[in-house]
Amino acid sequence: MFDELSEKLDGVLSRFKQRGLLTEPMIREGLREIRRVLLEADVHYQLTRDFLAKVEARALGEKVLKSVAPGQQIVKIVHDELVALLGEKREGLKTAPVGPTVILLVGLQGSGKTTTAAKLAKRLAREGKNPLLAALDIYRPAAIDQLEALGRQVNVPVVSDREERDVAKLAVRALEQAKSGRHRVLILDTAGRLQIDEELMDELRRIKEAVQPTEVLLVVDAMIGQEAVRVAEGFHQALGLTGVILTKMDGDARGGAALSIRGATGVPIKFIGIGERPDGLDVFDPYRMADRILQRGDVVGLVERAQQAFDEEEARRLERKLAKEGKFDLEDFLVAMRQLQKLGPLEGLLRMIPGVNAKLLKEAKIDPKRMKHIEAIILSMTPQERQRPEILNGSRRARIARGSGRPIQEVNRLLNQFKDMQKLMKQLRGMGLGGRGGRMPMIPRFPGLG
Repeated sequence: MFDELSEKLDGVLSRFKQRGLLTEPMIREGLREIRRVLLEADVHYQLTRDFLAKVEARALGEKVLKSVAPGQQIVKIVHDELVALLGEKREGLKTAPVGPTVILLVGLQGSGKTTTAAKLAKRLAREGKNPLLAALDIYRPAAIDQLEALGRQVNVPVVSDREERDVAKLAVRALEQAKSGRHRVLILDTAGRLQIDEELMDELRRIKEAVQPTEVLLVVDAMIGQEAVRVAEGFHQALGLTGVILTKMDGDARGGAALSIRGATGVPIKFIGIGERPDGLDVFDPYRMADRILQRGDVVGLVERAQQAFDEEEARRLERKLAKEGKFDLEDFLVAMRQLQKLGPLEGLLRMIPGVNAKLLKEAKIDPKRMKHIEAIILSMTPQERQRPEILNGSRRARIARGSGRPIQEVNRLLNQFKDMQKLMKQLRGMGLGGRGGRMPMIPRFPGLG
């Protein structure tokens, strides 16, 4: 997310940080570099101009604090103006005073509406909102089948009718079913087009008039850059959008869409979609997004993900076992590793840690398949071997290598690193960091991932 933009901005701002004294010509030269970076990221020209005018006015008028380096003050000003450009505050979903709350998802074909509908439903189900999905895309082949399959995946019911061709009637029936089924939220997945046309807008207007949605959310592909602003303006003018969901933020998105939509339309970005996983939908927070663009991490986002994926019962079971037996085997390691996998790709998690930038990640050469390889090795062991890895002699290791499809050297490396980790955990326990003296850390370091 924003790799290229972040790296280039970091390069420009680093030059500011290295200066003990900043003159007006230096500031203007640096701002010209920032302008070039933003335009290359496909940020709207007028918004870029306004943004830099505000940064320049503040930078030249700011009193230099003795306790803060001038370069750090420039970074702070850029951060503050980025937050303002992105919307200043986090805006959640509105709730209807009398339920159910109706959410109308709109957008062009290929923007990821159907997948986003399922992700949003899963998020709301986790919050106890008892959502209902409705399939209103009667044109795209297998669109209804796709939503029904995704509904089963996220365990949310889907209402559909393959015979009815009037989408407004479908929406009304879905609303009646949501009321009778005591669903607190109804999510309407509508049809898209390859481009905005009057026929599409007429259909969406009829749906909106029929069910009076609380939220009209535009689902837009972040990878289309500046075009996303034109799409948002077109939908907003026709329907009166209440929010935007940016999808494919983990792809090759240059950042222009996220930085331009709010400023160009005044419509808040409410969520960002990351990957194809059902839980790959994050609340959009301007402050945290500015932190991530400037490579300052996102600790709050990391904690939120951990809370969603964390299996407290399993963690307590492992803690009791460590406290009682002082033992941590490969069976426990597999459980803990799967908990970590629920948080999403490891590289994405590392990006949320302050101080970890794109350059460091490139140097680390993280292989996203490594966890799957480790899992394959452990699953190729018998239960006894997982519980007692010390019995793994040469012939057993060779069998495990064949079963997992990994080189025997990789099996040996994993077992050696796991042995080192066991020693470390025993030392921590001896220092009073486990058992009654305190909570034992679940995994100090995953072997094979460094």
